[in-house]
Amino acid sequence: MFRKLNESSAQALTLTIDGVPVVAEPGESVAAVLVRQQNPVARNTPVAQSPRAPYCMMGVCFDCLAIVDGVASTQTCLVTVRDGMRVARQYDKRKVVA
Repeated sequence: MFRKLNESSAQALTLTIDGVPVVAEPGESVAAVLVRQQNPVARNTPVAQSPRAPYCMMGVCFDCLAIVDGVASTQTCLVTVRDGMRVARQYDKRKVVA
């Protein structure tokens, strides 16, 4: 649904989303990369399991929560991509480990 308007000459970065390599460029948010994917869903709601995708892109709505480098419930709109970053969609309630 979404695509980049201009291809940048900046050096591309590679991150993985659910184990699949994805190309991004420096300065992009993880949420911006997510919405360009065929499946833009970042998480499912804990109770109804409704799919949610990045919406406000400024940290207000919490629809972009995902697991970033092992940290659950990360607001992906506030995180800038890094080479080698691991992103996983969050499909269940966050588990608290004691």
